[in-house]
Amino acid sequence: MKKLLFILFISIYVNAVNPISLQYMEIDVVHTYLDGKKENYKIQRNIDKNCMDIPMSPESFSGENIKDNISKECKRTFITTKGVIQPLYINDKIKTLAEIEVLDFIYNKSSKEPNKYALIDTRKFSWFEDETIPSALNVPFEDLVYDEDFKDEFEKAYSNLGIKIVDIEKNKFDFTNTKTVVFFCNGPWCPISSKSIDYLLKLGYPENKMMWYRGGMLDWSAMSLTTTKKMK
Repeated sequence: MKKLLFILFISIYVNAVNPISLQYMEIDVVHTYLDGKKENYKIQRNIDKNCMDIPMSPESFSGENIKDNISKECKRTFITTKGVIQPLYINDKIKTLAEIEVLDFIYNKSSKEPNKYALIDTRKFSWFEDETIPSALNVPFEDLVYDEDFKDEFEKAYSNLGIKIVDIEKNKFDFTNTKTVVFFCNGPWCPISSKSIDYLLKLGYPENKMMWYRGGMLDWSAMSLTTTKKMK
């Protein structure tokens, strides 16, 4: 029996994937758009061959040189003056994740057991449809607050999180089967995801089932990781 357990342990250890190596792999996921259309994606770090020989020097990374001499496949442009810079932690119990941890969550959790785990984009649907992390579900902060004119959106948001609505008038919910989730929004200057977490905490969502990807779309894109294509 001990020998069998030892062999099993060794097998698991040998086949385990080092999270850092996930950036060099292709993670197969299925993304569902808001209209229900599904599309297969391979999440990976997309590094064009034209970008391989850029020297690691101050000159290569300075503004004018990037503008004039660096191929468009090797760079992206971001707005840098919007939003409010967020702290590193929401509280001492909710984990803050970076890109490697998000890749690990997608690879080992949400892509394998979507009924238990979910990556949650808290931005408005127009942002989500324009570009998001493949396999993410859209739960805009606005949909967490009940509005009788948007009842369907409210119910869908809570269903995506695994929350059972018991009595909306009394603000009663059943969190027995809630998913373990990672929230994100536009970037470390975007307060929407942390605002969603704070709101759900007040409702009673278990702290140990919520995590926060502070870097959001800005950091994800800056690392040249796969994003969805805009629906035509």
